[in-house]
Amino acid sequence: MTSINTAIQLITREDAERSVVRGGTCSPDLARGPWEFDLPAGPDAAPDYGPGASMQDVAPASTPRQGELPEEYRLAGDEELEARILAAKETLGDRLVILGHFYQRDEVVKHADFVGDSFQLANAALTRPDADAIVFCGVHFMAETADILSRSEQNVILPNLAAGCSMADMADADSVEDCWEQLEELFGTEPDDGGRLPVIPVTYMNSSAALKAFCGRNGGIVCTSSNAATVLEWAFERGQRVLFFPDQHLGRNTAKAMGVPLTEMPMWNPRKVLGGNTEQELLDSRVILWHGFCSVHKRFTVNQIEKARAEFPGVRVIVHPECPMPVVDAADEAGSTDYIRKAIAAAAPGTTFAVGTEINMVNRLAAEFPEHTIFCLDPVICPCSTMYRIHPGYLAWVLEGLVAGEVRNRIVVETDVANHARVALERMLAARP
Repeated sequence: MTSINTAIQLITREDAERSVVRGGTCSPDLARGPWEFDLPAGPDAAPDYGPGASMQDVAPASTPRQGELPEEYRLAGDEELEARILAAKETLGDRLVILGHFYQRDEVVKHADFVGDSFQLANAALTRPDADAIVFCGVHFMAETADILSRSEQNVILPNLAAGCSMADMADADSVEDCWEQLEELFGTEPDDGGRLPVIPVTYMNSSAALKAFCGRNGGIVCTSSNAATVLEWAFERGQRVLFFPDQHLGRNTAKAMGVPLTEMPMWNPRKVLGGNTEQELLDSRVILWHGFCSVHKRFTVNQIEKARAEFPGVRVIVHPECPMPVVDAADEAGSTDYIRKAIAAAAPGTTFAVGTEINMVNRLAAEFPEHTIFCLDPVICPCSTMYRIHPGYLAWVLEGLVAGEVRNRIVVETDVANHARVALERMLAARP
């Protein structure tokens, strides 16, 4: 099957090839090298996430910039880059481990020693304690987590520093601290007769190390899309209510499935006093949802599901729980990327799947399980903007740097932040579904 990157090149460069993939792409700029978006257009230009699903999201001024990739990597063809990556891997041997997220482009993920979601990859890194370098082909918060959980002597490397996450950026440390102060003023800090605190902070894995540390300091925990329900149960045992950030949809979908009424899940808008809520709405709450979302999963709609059912009677619709609630409700199932993969692997041959998650993963599943019919609910090719910032050119650059004895793009979490974040992560590791 044609890789997503190849399909984008064909669609963009030759209109006659548009029939190769349904619907075209969300931006012709996807066909350009990501290095074209690394450098600001001018001294006052704001950073952005680049073409793809997050291109309309506003990147904070603190968003890391990659800097210019050397020309030899920008001009090298696919075959040359692959040969250079393989040669560097051969030279580095067991000193290197490459982690590749499900959403990475095929041309990158093919070189990974482990492929999975952010939680699986962080754990995978722990299985290689003797590796000098952990090259994380994912996004910034994932590399931070790997640095927190790995040995201090290991170098965690992100091939492109601009590979961030717009959802993670929607909840910054200052805004969450301000929210927490307002909630403490309203709720107080004393436990009830059952020993439960007024509120427990829960952050999704897709958040900065600073927010994981915030949870660690304040009796909170990290969750993944796989164990979100288990984590909420943990939090409800210890608190009267939960502050859940940054993804409103995962929080809402999970709590709703656990029986929490929507009326007890107010949204917190960090730009408004009390998040835009009345005091009574917050006092009556069970889960306070942060105003954040994933731009990839926000693209999926109920109309897409209805169209899939009309075109493919009997289709099995599986979506990620980061999708909006009406989409999750209309689907047959919702689950993490690992859940989606396992569900497809276990299905009877000949099953038709409409999948609501990032297009690179869906395309790869279709190639891996040819006995099924598998397609993405969204007919438009629109990959995760920041995952797509990782290109084989950057991977070759950091690997050849290691061969030369130079560590490029190392991700280091400050000791104090790492220590508190590790507390919240260890609580998450203990909360097994």
